[in-house]
Amino acid sequence: ARLVGDMLIARMSLAGELGYELTVPADQQAELWRRLAALGVTPIGDRAIDSLRIEKGFGIWSAEFTQAYTPGETGLDRFIDWDKGDFIGREAALAERARGAARQLVTLDLGQTESDAVGDEPVWLGDRVVGLVTSGSYGHHVGSSLALALVDSEVVKSGAAVEVSVIGDRQPARILTEPAYDPSGLRMRG
Repeated sequence: ARLVGDMLIARMSLAGELGYELTVPADQQAELWRRLAALGVTPIGDRAIDSLRIEKGFGIWSAEFTQAYTPGETGLDRFIDWDKGDFIGREAALAERARGAARQLVTLDLGQTESDAVGDEPVWLGDRVVGLVTSGSYGHHVGSSLALALVDSEVVKSGAAVEVSVIGDRQPARILTEPAYDPSGLRMRG
């Protein structure tokens, strides 16, 4: 069924669930929304999307992905075509690939806390800051407070228990080796 005139439909997932992005010209957006609402589609807020994406370990631009972080630190180096030839930053990326990234983007499980990390909280190992939270939210599927953080690679490899400062109190956190929810990605495959 045709909902409105020109529409681009992309099957994608920002939240780790089966999802679609509908793109229409601005003058067709209101009509598209009316028709979707008539079919029972309901909106959700940004915090709900954050909760879902953090459970899946999905980063976003301006939080986990910025010009301040390298592709090796964030895991985006998996998209580099190393055989492509020269590109801006190639030498630095190759050097980081050879030595390993200094930090890694990981998911932290803070357990059931009264407050959630939201971003910019320090990650501690003893009396030393070893990372920084980039995003955080309560994971409703897993029943635990979660955070994405850039953490020193040596700490990640060691599997050490860390702490995150949340509203001035240090909360124990466990570094997860896979997404907290649906690690195999079956939900977004339908």
